[in-house]
Amino acid sequence: MRTYRPLILAAAAAASLIAGCASYRFTSRVPEELRSIAVPVFENESGFPEIDAVVTQYVLREFQREGTFKISGLDNASFKLLGKLDKTDMQSLNIDRNSGSHTSEYRYGLVARITLIERSTGKLLIDDMPIKANTTFLTHGDMLTGLQDAYPRIAKELSRAIADAVLAQWPAQP
Repeated sequence: MRTYRPLILAAAAAASLIAGCASYRFTSRVPEELRSIAVPVFENESGFPEIDAVVTQYVLREFQREGTFKISGLDNASFKLLGKLDKTDMQSLNIDRNSGSHTSEYRYGLVARITLIERSTGKLLIDDMPIKANTTFLTHGDMLTGLQDAYPRIAKELSRAIADAVLAQWPAQP
C-alpha cells in the first residue's frame, strides 16, 4: 500500500489543480455586441512617404491577431480608430569612420496620435493619445533603403502599443 501513496498524492494534487482552474476563462473584457472596429488609413504628417499605409496594415493585422475585434467597414463598426502619424525623430547611433565619418546606424522614432470613437454615440474613448515606437536601422550607404527596411519593425511595435491602448479602455471584470 505504501508504494501507491505517491501516486495517490499526485492524483489528488492534479484533481485539486483542475478543480481550481475550472472557473478560469480566456475572454475579452469588451462586450460581445461591441466587438467590431473600423481603422481608416492613418493620416501621414511624419514627412516619410508610405509609412501611413504600412502602419495601418500592421494595426489591422494586430487586431486580427489579438482576436477581440472583428475588422469592419465604417458603416458597420462599433468603434472607429483614427490615427495620425505626426512626429518622427532620427538619432545617429554609429559613425563609420572608415567611410568618411558617415552615420551607419540610426535610431528611428515614430509617434502616432490615436482617437477611438464609439460610432453609435459619438463618445470619445481615446482622444488624441500619443503612442511612440522606436527601432534602429543600418544604412549601408543608402539611407532611404535602410529607413524603408525599418518600416515593418516600427509599424509592428506601434501596432501592438495601439491595440494595447484600445483594449485598456475596458476595465477588468471581477
